[in-house]
Amino acid sequence: MLSPSPGRKVRLLLINPRSPESFWSFRWALENILPDKRALNPPLGLATLAALCPPAWEVEIIDENIEPVPLHPQVDIVGICGMAVQFRRQQELLDYYRQQGHYMVAGGSFASLCPERFAGLADTIVSGESEYIWREFCRDFEQNTSKTHYHESGVVNLEDSPTPRFDLLKLDRYTTVSMQFSRGCPYRCEFCDIIVMFGRRPRTKTLEQIGHELDVLRSRNIHNVFFVDDNLIGNKKQAKALLRYLVHYQKRHYYDFQFGTEASINLSDDAELLQLFRAAHFAWVFIGIESPDADSLKETLKTQNTGRDILTGVRTLYAHGIDVLAGFIIGFDNDTIDTFSKQYRFITDSGIQVSMVGLLTALPRTPLFERLQREGRLIAGSEHGDNTKPNTNIIPKRMGYEAMVQNYQALCQNLFSDYGIARRISSKIRYLKNPIYQGRYSLCQRLGIMRRLSTHVLLSGGPIRLFHFLRTVIAAPPRAWPQVLADWIAGLSMHDYIKRNFLTDLSREQRLAQITTTMLHKLCATDMHRGVVEIGSRISERGAHLQILLHGYVGRMFFTRAAHHLEKMLRRSTATVTLYIEALRADQQQPLEYLLKRLTPYGDRVSVWIDDRIRLIVPVDSSVFHLLLTREPHTGIPSA
Repeated sequence: MLSPSPGRKVRLLLINPRSPESFWSFRWALENILPDKRALNPPLGLATLAALCPPAWEVEIIDENIEPVPLHPQVDIVGICGMAVQFRRQQELLDYYRQQGHYMVAGGSFASLCPERFAGLADTIVSGESEYIWREFCRDFEQNTSKTHYHESGVVNLEDSPTPRFDLLKLDRYTTVSMQFSRGCPYRCEFCDIIVMFGRRPRTKTLEQIGHELDVLRSRNIHNVFFVDDNLIGNKKQAKALLRYLVHYQKRHYYDFQFGTEASINLSDDAELLQLFRAAHFAWVFIGIESPDADSLKETLKTQNTGRDILTGVRTLYAHGIDVLAGFIIGFDNDTIDTFSKQYRFITDSGIQVSMVGLLTALPRTPLFERLQREGRLIAGSEHGDNTKPNTNIIPKRMGYEAMVQNYQALCQNLFSDYGIARRISSKIRYLKNPIYQGRYSLCQRLGIMRRLSTHVLLSGGPIRLFHFLRTVIAAPPRAWPQVLADWIAGLSMHDYIKRNFLTDLSREQRLAQITTTMLHKLCATDMHRGVVEIGSRISERGAHLQILLHGYVGRMFFTRAAHHLEKMLRRSTATVTLYIEALRADQQQPLEYLLKRLTPYGDRVSVWIDDRIRLIVPVDSSVFHLLLTREPHTGIPSA
């Protein structure tokens, strides 16, 4: 596609594809408890990219995690970013918009790690940090000399990074707004891709840049900010300068920002850093603990976690009012089946509620990936972007793969049982007596959260859950109650994710799918005989999948009755559903809308293909359902 004629504004659409659900989604909390929020963090990278565009360009940002993608945008360029877990959706969107004749640009962290995976999908691939190469692309596009690949091979000075276009983001739909002070991490963990992309020497923005970004967020009444630095204290001298600046900024403007970030556990060693973190109002920090086993840490070169008592470090952070979120990994060469019980004991004793436990995953270009590839221990064809699923792409060394997966599922179920959640809160509150976190909600919003928490959680959980909840609240000092509530919301959100996504009984899944298929057959036996409807199900190692094809018009009652049976199956299983709708009468619009509304709570497991003409009548929200964008529906329904 040629660039627009000289003098005409370039119209650019930037899209962050919908991410598959994971621990990190906290979908249950967003949908049921927190007021008017759709996702945790906005796409900071796209807001930065927009700020790098020429002033005359018209730029729009769409985050598919909070809103549907436009199906027929009137733009010159469509740029689509993505991490590894978003690659499948990124690929679909690139193909769809390219077929419409748009100039396509692919970028993001996965395009930086694996640009070869995007060959033929986009007109231009952008790899690496964008501050220099994106400006180069913009100039080339205006002159009709765009290259197929722009790769940043040098070092980007973050002083050249502009203030992100926060005005293009719908910030009110996120729980926290992202900022960045530094890139890079001085450590060399074998499994991490950060040093591959950003290097081991942390680079920082100026304090004036940070102040200007805070001014913009303050003008938009934003209070919760997440510094997404790979390790905020990678350069302690610069980190202390930032923290002192933040302390003075808040005092100077009489403003109450509440911060969170990522850092290494050696934060707990530095008394001055701890005091500054508290004074600057850092309510929480995410730490990659990975394992309490020193031999596993040494094996993976996590040297910053060795030679110390990690549990004492966590409690030191609590004593300064700072909550700890943490990542844990199982599957190192040193790990055995006994590792699962060690992890359970440590996580329970430490009281870390948001404990992201995952199986070791080898990311492309990392030292771990290259080593296991040499050893022939990578599982061909396995996904490698999300380590919060009960599968991985490596062959463990000291335990069987199936045993590892089964014990992983059991560990997560135990951690996020009502008892497990309450026990960790009790362990935490012994040390976190005066937390910085107090929530940033009005009195009306807090009452609403409490009402929804009572309705959706405590009553549905029965007397045992109510008992555990009350004992944690009673044991905590009043100032810690907001933290206790936040921990229950986080814990129950992860409990819900595990319940819906960790398959434990394949035969039960198959039974439910077959029952549902049989009931749907009875509903439309005549239509199936006429070839108007096809319904079938199949079972794989990932669970049950049911497909429905509507080639023609079916009775209105089909939609309402099918909604009951499909909703029941989805509620009681981890099954997935695909709907293909080729035809629809005007009088069926409302029944179809009713069906989609009933399936909305399970939208991450429902794929929908719908004819373009019908989309104009019944739009499908791609931020709720997986909207299939292929021109023609798939054929070949499996038999029941």
